Amino acid sequence: MKHWEITKTKKLKKTLLILFALSASLWVNAQVKNFTEPEKPLTRILFIFDASTSMIERWEGDKKFNKAKELMFELLDSLEIIQEEENLEIALRVYGHQSPVPPPDCFDSKLEVAFGQNTIGLIKDKLNTITPKGTTPIAYSLGQSEGDFPECDDCRNIIILITDGIEMCHGDPCEVSLALQKKGVVLKPYIVGVDIDVSLTNVLDCMGNYFNAANEVEFKQAINTIVAQVTNLTTVTVNLLDTDGKPLETNAVMSFHDNLSGDIRYTYMHTMNKTGKPDTIYLDLLSVYDLKVHTIPARFKDSIKLKEGVHNVINVPAPQGTLFVDILGDTAINSQIKCIVRKAGISETLYILDADKRQKLITGLYNLEVLTMPRSYFDAVNIEQNGFNHIVIAEPGEVIINFKAPSYGTLLHENGDILTNLYDFKPGQTHYKFRLQPGFYRIVYREKNKFQSINTGETKFRVKSGDFIIENL
Repeated sequence: MKHWEITKTKKLKKTLLILFALSASLWVNAQVKNFTEPEKPLTRILFIFDASTSMIERWEGDKKFNKAKELMFELLDSLEIIQEEENLEIALRVYGHQSPVPPPDCFDSKLEVAFGQNTIGLIKDKLNTITPKGTTPIAYSLGQSEGDFPECDDCRNIIILITDGIEMCHGDPCEVSLALQKKGVVLKPYIVGVDIDVSLTNVLDCMGNYFNAANEVEFKQAINTIVAQVTNLTTVTVNLLDTDGKPLETNAVMSFHDNLSGDIRYTYMHTMNKTGKPDTIYLDLLSVYDLKVHTIPARFKDSIKLKEGVHNVINVPAPQGTLFVDILGDTAINSQIKCIVRKAGISETLYILDADKRQKLITGLYNLEVLTMPRSYFDAVNIEQNGFNHIVIAEPGEVIINFKAPSYGTLLHENGDILTNLYDFKPGQTHYKFRLQPGFYRIVYREKNKFQSINTGETKFRVKSGDFIIENL
């Protein structure tokens, strides 16, 4: 092989190696991303911009409106860079720009740019055409914003209100904001106050997350904080604690609900990672959460507020042990028998489990009702941390009952002088098959075509574990 051919071959091999390494790196990164970062829901940010007459006043060397618009454009430029990666849509509502005062028009509010793709340029163009002239209908604007968000099953709806004043009409912005949050329309809104008297902080703070921007620097700081919160998830670990306070419980579903609306925001299966520690999950910073851990019974932790910039740890006591209701004999058949689980002293059904299935329960005392024939009862069953409570029920026997003619009658369990009704026979059926627990039984019956009590028939029998009995009547 000639020298130039050898050199060409070496270059080709080197190129292939680089391409292979690059593709391998991309594949690894993709796998890591798939396993560590949740798919981001659509985030929709509605800006509500104040264009009332007070925005003509001077602030930081220019009119408030012009300066706020300039800073808003910087924000939009930042959002445009990350828009596709963060899965963002942006819309604009403006108030106080259509009807001059006096008189005040308390319905002067309009969605100027609806949600959609690539709306940032449209928002800039629209703001450049607006002149402040009207009043400040904040409550009305917030109320109207409900219709600005199209229906969506998995969206984060966020309002950022930029204003230099308080409500000038008759509405209550705080009440409207709270109603929107309770209905699950939006997460807690952000309010940026442009050069607002600090004595009015409480009036605006009740609407949501309030930032007071006394100058340009504080305005930028507020916007940067908001964008960081809006576009970022934070890491969380949930520790399911045993009776010793150690995070050793796992494999339970966790649902995170919005504290105000009750809407389900996230569901995770609690997992231990490869190092044997509770795995990291990702949650939105913007919600206050109520956590339900779906153990039996469930464990709850309410009003969880996550902190920005740190790894959040949530501790939930959830000590568990195992219950096993074991019916001896044919497992395939016995597993169809149900067991009603109740907390000791409480009549309400807590859970229904299959017999012959191991089930974890929160530690404590339980009453069990197993739907054998007759039913089997176990009171004050103690479930201890990491304990294994094995309830053994004798193997039933199989009983076949044949009537020579259609009959009225009842199958009864006999316990001394106590007779308990187990089954009422159907007058149109003559063949029956039961699985009965060991014990004494009797059948009392009368053929359908006989009409006197003296025609009553009775037969008694005993069932032992594993018996096969045929009763021909």
